[in-house]
Amino acid sequence: MDYRRINNFVVQLPSMKASQVDSPTFSPLYRQIKRLILQALDSGEWRPGEAIPSETELAGRFSVSQGTVRKAIDEMAAENLLIRRQGKGTYVASHNDPRAFFRFLRLVPLAGGIEPTKSLPLECWRAKAGPEAGRVLGLKLGDPIIIVRRLLEFSDAPVVVDEIYLPGEIFAGLSLEVLKEHQGSVYSLFEEKFGVRMIRAEERLRAVAADRSSAELLKVPEGSPLLSVERTSFTYGDRPVEWRRGLYSTAAHCYLNELG
Repeated sequence: MDYRRINNFVVQLPSMKASQVDSPTFSPLYRQIKRLILQALDSGEWRPGEAIPSETELAGRFSVSQGTVRKAIDEMAAENLLIRRQGKGTYVASHNDPRAFFRFLRLVPLAGGIEPTKSLPLECWRAKAGPEAGRVLGLKLGDPIIIVRRLLEFSDAPVVVDEIYLPGEIFAGLSLEVLKEHQGSVYSLFEEKFGVRMIRAEERLRAVAADRSSAELLKVPEGSPLLSVERTSFTYGDRPVEWRRGLYSTAAHCYLNELG
């Protein structure tokens, strides 16, 4: 890519013709640098867990001051896209980092503390996108999708049952065997094997009663209150790449969300 500074704005020039350059976007300079760094992350130039170039190197690459680069990186670190390591540099955030596990899972024990968790894949099959899955994932009706059902245990007790919908083309090769063989979170598997990093999610919560199937899996009486959590997860470019519907048993756990 060719980057040039025009009237105090960094513009990405395509490699074809200079006459095809779009007009610069009028946003703060550090935000433009942030956008260019995000494009590099999306393209796989720097993989999760890898170090990105130093602020000095990035400043030279984009022809801006080091302070501008620092401001862009500070904002990305605050959004958990990058991680600063004292004396070592700045790294692309990864779901392999244990600190990232509870960023997307907000269920905590009522008794406090942290419990060991285990993901137990139950099913994985291929299907065609219906109207709802297509709308949420930005797919056409009938496009291939992969559906995963899994049970999440806390201290060997079943607490969450998830049904996860994924775009079939992006996650081609995902199978029940792959899920069972992986050691770590589902998001770390998506990151390592398929190059898909979840960077943000939207959730909708409501109360429901356990039906027979969920009651058996979660080992609660049928009709017990459960927390229904519907999540859409996004990767770079704000592209939806996962839709999941989970049922949470809250007999010994609660949903914790820190505000402010």
